[in-house]
Order: sequence, then structure tokens, then C-alpha cells
Amino acid sequence: MAETTQLKLPLVQASQAQKHVTVNAALMRLDGLAQLRLQSASTATPPAVVVDGACWFVPPGAVNAWAGQSGKLAIGDNGGWDFLAPQVGWRAWIVDTATDALWDGTAWQPPLMAASPSGAASRMQVLEFDHSLGAGATSTTTTQVPPNAMVFAVSARVSTAITGTLSSWSFGINGSEGQFGTGLGLGQGSYCTGLLGAPTTWYSATPLKLTAVGGDFAGGAIRVAAHYYTIELPGL
Repeated sequence: MAETTQLKLPLVQASQAQKHVTVNAALMRLDGLAQLRLQSASTATPPAVVVDGACWFVPPGAVNAWAGQSGKLAIGDNGGWDFLAPQVGWRAWIVDTATDALWDGTAWQPPLMAASPSGAASRMQVLEFDHSLGAGATSTTTTQVPPNAMVFAVSARVSTAITGTLSSWSFGINGSEGQFGTGLGLGQGSYCTGLLGAPTTWYSATPLKLTAVGGDFAGGAIRVAAHYYTIELPGL
């Protein structure tokens, strides 16, 4: 069947019977692709209920109705799925991670601040994760800020009240324990803005460190967001 170049919308043929079928198929695909919103780019199992127009990205290892369709978009269509390969440069909002993304031909990447024809690029990124505190005087995150990152801030908010014998806590890295904040509160909702006066570059993967002041941690949890800049080298 003849179709358009960019969105692969089916075209009505001369003297075609049941033209409404082709037109409706084109409209359904257009409804899924316009202002592209991906429900997820990592879920490998199709939802039990197919919503017409809802769009998903099919990751490697997908099963059931998505088996063999990895790397494509799956658009809900009349109880089934319409599959289409994304084009390089397409942007999408990924609902389950609340992130903007750019398709580079291989994966959904954070959007670029700037890029060159040979692939050099600048990106501003945010790494968000939750960290639970155990008993002790310090607590180090298992999640690390990636290497070669120019860090502008590491912010945090107490998601579960911090308990223990401490009166406050400091937030930083090993050797600079108060880099992002000192005298921080213990109650749920307490926060640390963590802005640096000047950005600092970490050339190796770096965990973050919480230090109890005036006692020890017993429990609690925080949500962390590392705000940093990265570059990509030009290709040959």
C-alpha cells in the first residue's frame, strides 16, 4: 500500500473500496504520533487493555504481542497494535519517567543543548533516585553521579523522616562532606538545594555521602537529584 514518506500514513488509492478504512487507519496513526507521548520506553510487556492512540516504545526483550518488534513504536489501534519505526531526530515525552527524549537511531537520549554535524554534543541532565538510610554515622549512596560530569548542584528532599540520635545532617561527597549542605532538617519535606557557587567536574563515578551531626542515623529516606552537564566527542 502506498504511504507518506515521514509518518508512513496509508494513502487512499484511486477507485479504492471502503476508503474510510484507510482514512481511519491514517488518522489513528497520526493521533498516536502527533505531539508524541510514550507511555514508557522500557516496559517490555504490552498493557492488558489497549487504549486507542496510546503510544509505547518497544524495548529489547519485549513479549506477547510486542515480540519481534523491538526498536519500534507501538500505537494502540482498535484493540491491537500498529508498529512504526521512529526516525532520527524525533522527540517524545516519556510519561512513566517524566522526561523529554530524543531518538538518535539507537536509543532515546536526553535532549541536546547543542550539537555539531560530526556528533559532538552538549547535554544538561538530571539524575534522580531514592536513597534509604541505615543505622550509622554516615550513609553513602549506591547510585553514583557518572564520570566526566560537570556538577552544578545536588538537591535532595527528605521523603521519609530521618530518625536517630542526630540533630541535623550534612550532604556532600567523601572528603567534602558538607559540599551541598549542612545543618539540614530531619522532618519529611525538609530539603537541600545544593547549589554550588562554581560548578565542579568529577572525572570518575562518584557516590554521595550523608553525615549525621550530633549523633547517628537510625532510618529514613531522601530523594536526590544531581544536576550536571556532559559532553560527547566529535566523530571521525
